[in-house]
Amino acid sequence: MHLNNIVYYPLLLLSESPVAIWMCGGTLEIVTCSHVGHVFRKSTPYTFPGGTSKIVNHNNARLAEVWLDEWKDFFYAINPVAKKVAAGNVTERKELRKKLQCKSFRWYLENIYPESQMPLDYYHLGEIRNEFTNKCLDTYNRKSGENVAVSHCHGMGGNQVFAYTKRKQIMSDDNCLDASSYRGPVKLVRCHGMGGNQMWEYDEQEKTIQHVNSGKCLDKPESKDPTLPVLRDCDGSLSQIWIMKGKFKWQVS
Repeated sequence: MHLNNIVYYPLLLLSESPVAIWMCGGTLEIVTCSHVGHVFRKSTPYTFPGGTSKIVNHNNARLAEVWLDEWKDFFYAINPVAKKVAAGNVTERKELRKKLQCKSFRWYLENIYPESQMPLDYYHLGEIRNEFTNKCLDTYNRKSGENVAVSHCHGMGGNQVFAYTKRKQIMSDDNCLDASSYRGPVKLVRCHGMGGNQMWEYDEQEKTIQHVNSGKCLDKPESKDPTLPVLRDCDGSLSQIWIMKGKFKWQVS
């Protein structure tokens, strides 16, 4: 690990994130043939007031407030519990970041981790609700290659948070809505950034989501499977109206 002139700030590196190493002028490298050993104690000597979950979310919230810039909204949308935990006073940490002349989180995404699941530029971040059924797109925590679904809009973020990006992707984590056939189904597939089956056009006036390759519009599920949205000819029906509702600033001008 090469830290370039910031070795006298070990707490910055150990207590917050490897992201800080890159943003503040260091590099993180793998030493060939190195071995790392760890001896686990029978019991921890530390206490966790409020439980381990509260401590972890507290630390995550502090990391987001100090290092993620405007992308903290994306983090909180995926992890709404962390937003409810008080991060405490982070003024000192922000001053340290300023003193070290650390780069922005956008710089990190563009130069170090461009394949990150965090969208660089997005028009919308939040739930996508069908006007006819009043249900929202939902990943159900499914993996790449599985179908996207709809379910009751719960307003809790998590699996119902989607980003509509500048590349016209509809993202959830590192998966994008993908349709390889004009008949569907609409699946969650790892985002590749190449357009094609993962390109969707959202009409801000009509509130429709059109699959560019097939020309079909995203529609409510059919009766035979009430959880799976489908593709149909665009006809302006109420069931093809999708409301992109979020509390966050639009990132693309």
